[in-house]
Amino acid sequence: MQNPPPVQPGYEAPTGNPPPPGTPKSGVGLEPNIAAALSYIWIVGVISYLLEKENRFLRFHAMQSILFGIANSLIMMVLAVVALVLTFAFGIGGAMAGGTLGSIVSLLIWLMWMLFWVIGLALFAILIFSAVKAYQGQKFKLPIIGNMAEKIVNK
Repeated sequence: MQNPPPVQPGYEAPTGNPPPPGTPKSGVGLEPNIAAALSYIWIVGVISYLLEKENRFLRFHAMQSILFGIANSLIMMVLAVVALVLTFAFGIGGAMAGGTLGSIVSLLIWLMWMLFWVIGLALFAILIFSAVKAYQGQKFKLPIIGNMAEKIVNK
């Protein structure tokens, strides 16, 4: 039996547990939990879904990311259009009207833009939370979108 070589100064043996034998990598060449977390970057989700054929965990998170990205885009576009219409249609008129009407219109425009940013930040927080859950190896389902993603993946 051969003795291991002496430890060189400045070198430490690697620590941590290796992945269990037979743990399959995903079709994108990463561990499934890492690939699933990265799939919440929308374009990575599309690529992961197209490349992965076997791993249902990764496919689920990739599809959930795609559906969430579509829903997120639609919600933010609608809010932006409404806020812009209010701003251009009533912003100048409200300011010119002055008095109570001008104050009410200005407040509504300000509230609409605040709603736009608050909802945008909330959607971003949901995206980060979902990516963390995927990294932890959990199949976290978003309301409505999670069930849709599951049905698509299980076809």
